[in-house]
Amino acid sequence: MSKTAATKPHLEIRVVVFTLQESRLKVLLAPAQESFFAGKWMLPDAPILECTLEKSAAKQIEQLTGVGEVYLEQLYTYGDPGRHPACRLISIVYFALIPADSLQATKDTNNNSRWYGLEELPPLVMDHGEILDYALRRLRYKLEYSAVGFELLPEFFTLSELQHTYELILGEKLDKRNFRRRILEAGIIEATPHRRSGEGRPALLYRYRPDAVAEVKARRLFP
Repeated sequence: MSKTAATKPHLEIRVVVFTLQESRLKVLLAPAQESFFAGKWMLPDAPILECTLEKSAAKQIEQLTGVGEVYLEQLYTYGDPGRHPACRLISIVYFALIPADSLQATKDTNNNSRWYGLEELPPLVMDHGEILDYALRRLRYKLEYSAVGFELLPEFFTLSELQHTYELILGEKLDKRNFRRRILEAGIIEATPHRRSGEGRPALLYRYRPDAVAEVKARRLFP
C-alpha cells in the first residue's frame, strides 16, 4: 500500500440524539463495533448516502428511532490526527432533538442502540465523550437565543413541564414564579382550550406560538 493510500482520510457522519425520558435528559448510544473498542459505546454513525449529509443523518436517526421528523443541525467536524488508532478519521457530527411523545409512538430503538441518561454514561470510544459534552453545551447555549427547548416537548404542555425541561437542560433549578412571569411576558407560548387532569386542579395546556420570534433571550429571562 502506498503512503498516499495509507494516509487517505476516512469520512463519516455521527449523530448526537437527545430526548427526555423519565424526567431525565438522555442520549442515544450504540455498542462499538471495532475490536479495539470492545466493551465501549459510541455515538451512532450514519452511512453517507447519495443525498445531502444532513439527509443522510436524518435517515439514520429514523432508522434507529422510528421518528422521521426531528430537529437537526450540524454540530462540528472533528478530524484531529490520532483520534482513531488505525486511520485518519474525519467525523461530521449532527445533533438532534426528539420529543418523548414521538418515541412513545414507535418501537424500541433498533440495531442494539440504547438511551442513556447523561449521569450514567458507559465508557465511550475515542473523543465521543468530548463530542457529547460539546453538544450539551451547544444545546444550553441555544436556550439563550432560541426556542430550541420546545423541540423536546410535545405539541401541548403545562408550564410545569416547560420549566422542568429547561431545568433538565440547564442542570439547575429555576424560580417558579419568575419563570412563569417571564415566559408569559416573552409572548412565545399561548394558552389552549385544553387542560390536563392530575393531582389537584387540572393544569392548563400551552403550545409554542408558530409565529413567535425565534430569537428569544431565554437564558436571560430565566436566571
